[in-house]
Amino acid sequence: MGSLSIWHWLIVLLVVVILFGSKKLPDAARGLGRSMRILKSEMKEMNSEGGAPQAAPQAQLPSPAPAPSPVQPKPQPEQQSGHTEH
Repeated sequence: MGSLSIWHWLIVLLVVVILFGSKKLPDAARGLGRSMRILKSEMKEMNSEGGAPQAAPQAQLPSPAPAPSPVQPKPQPEQQSGHTEH
């Protein structure tokens, strides 16, 4: 159980091509490359700021107005009847 030989890698490559198709592989590689560039630039920016992790700046959205409080019904006087329940 050592390292993989060239035949193992060729079989893995063949399976990947069969599963994903030859048309989708360049798009997937391009997307992976873009992601790696973004990650690299973010890591470089984080290191230049002293290494403190900070959230990415996001557009400031206006804070939502507080929801109006539900209208509470006024307490009505209890109806008095001649009967009292025990």
